[in-house]
Amino acid sequence: MSDIDSTPTPQGELALQTIAMPKDTNAEGDIFGGWLLSQMDLAGAIAAREVASGRVATVAIEGMAFITPVHVGAVVSCYCDVIEIGRSSIRIVVEVWIDSPHDGEPIKVTEGEFIFVAIDDKRRTRTIKS
Repeated sequence: MSDIDSTPTPQGELALQTIAMPKDTNAEGDIFGGWLLSQMDLAGAIAAREVASGRVATVAIEGMAFITPVHVGAVVSCYCDVIEIGRSSIRIVVEVWIDSPHDGEPIKVTEGEFIFVAIDDKRRTRTIKS
């Protein structure tokens, strides 16, 4: 087994980091999946906005699965990897990582593929300038 396989690391660039707070938990004390999804959407929008040099809107989210729960107080880190830039769209994989509360090792929480479209001031699709 190679070092890369035994010590997983995030793919892409850090786009957003926040702390999971008690108000964002379910009755079991774990962070709501919807809250986590909203953080991923924000992170993806930050990355897409940079690529598009302006305003973007989320148009789709594909293939998301939660691997492990997020505990209150965890530092939630969202990493973005731009995988495709179309005429007006941007496809980004967003990974979420936390540090283990036991040993500080990074733990992957989830990932999802987000599609954004560049829009103008009238909220109409626009071409991404290269």
